[in-house]
Amino acid sequence: MSEPKPVQVEVLEADAETEDTTATPWRLILYDDDIHTFDEVIEQLMKATGCSLSVAEETTWTVHNEGKATVYEGEFEECLRIDSVLKEIQLITEIKG
Repeated sequence: MSEPKPVQVEVLEADAETEDTTATPWRLILYDDDIHTFDEVIEQLMKATGCSLSVAEETTWTVHNEGKATVYEGEFEECLRIDSVLKEIQLITEIKG
């Protein structure tokens, strides 16, 4: 009787799990507050994301009217970078993955 050949199911599952984690887009959410002016938020959004004035204005209105808005979706490291710029003026944010 010959020995059974080892199966690498566990390794493949781990690789698939890792791939799913890195492929999942992360989202940076900005929340409304009663402290910052529209101009402060618009300026900080442009500084953090490099977006245009019109995009920053539209995002700021969304945050104001809906209580929150996604300001970035993509890699985790970029979420962290943008988040740190937004927090320079103590804006309320959350990263979700």
